Amino acid sequence: MRGKINSLVWLLFVIGSPILFAACAVTSAPEQAQPSQAFESEEFVVVFASPGDTTQSLAAKFLGDPNKAWMIEDYNGVTALLAGQQVIIPKRAWNLSGVSPSGYQLVPILVYHNLGAQAKGRMTIAAKSFEEQMRYLKSEGFRVVSLKEFLEFVSLKRQLPQKSVVLTFDDGYKSFLQFAYPILKELGFVATLFVYTDYVGTGANALSWADLRKLADEGFEIEAHSKTHGDLRRAAGESTEAFARRMRAEMAQPRELFSKNMGHVPQTLAYPFGRQDDGVVQKARENGYLAAFTVRRQGNPSFTEPLRIHRNQIYSEMSLAEFIKNLNLFSAEALK
Repeated sequence: MRGKINSLVWLLFVIGSPILFAACAVTSAPEQAQPSQAFESEEFVVVFASPGDTTQSLAAKFLGDPNKAWMIEDYNGVTALLAGQQVIIPKRAWNLSGVSPSGYQLVPILVYHNLGAQAKGRMTIAAKSFEEQMRYLKSEGFRVVSLKEFLEFVSLKRQLPQKSVVLTFDDGYKSFLQFAYPILKELGFVATLFVYTDYVGTGANALSWADLRKLADEGFEIEAHSKTHGDLRRAAGESTEAFARRMRAEMAQPRELFSKNMGHVPQTLAYPFGRQDDGVVQKARENGYLAAFTVRRQGNPSFTEPLRIHRNQIYSEMSLAEFIKNLNLFSAEALK
């Protein structure tokens, strides 16, 4: 029987129908476990899992990277394997847009501000609550992706795991090093810090340029949050010339300071308080920003507007159940 199944899988490869061999998946394990056998085309590998095989081990063997296990999991709709189970391994991205006939993928971006030993107000989250949230993401199989990877998804250059999430931290609080950094490093999570340059290095509670350089060297992304953290929208009675001067200061000066102190020019901007309008968006574009972020409780599809990307604010009073509500990963739509 095993030989007949293997022959069928090989035939389906020859005629080039990955959908068909997905439909012909083995429904029961063979009576005796056999060594893994692979059938390969230009686009896919099909194997029968051996005892002890995991999505990570198969990703390491056939894709060269155990961190690509998500490709196997997402394509097959599984996280664990049984001996004898047929496993289809895509060699490359198969859905860059995240759009399917039933809807489209969403990527939540979470935004934090200050952390402390105890919660204080809405914006200072207790370290214990933050750790609980991070460990939930890890235990539930969420993949924390970088901002760079997310922006490649938005430009249709990268497929992301179905359970992707992005972590961001605003303002530049020193508490990041004490409370967020250790748990993020332990769990292998990446994050982006949006800092406003008037705050950098201003005292014991603020990250310094040296702190930010060290974090960047360890893979954390450091991006812009304006100069003063003021409302960027044009004020009542503000002239066109005055608005343009203020926007140059708020948006161009951080790029200059980043270049001097960080060795790179920020490409993305988090609008202070998430506030923006068409005029602010246009100034962000004119000042060289490729993407910018609001604060709106909504996930992002691949076709989101790059200069109005949504982020979900996490508040100190949120229970774990309330935190979980921010992790919406799919929008069901009848797409035709």
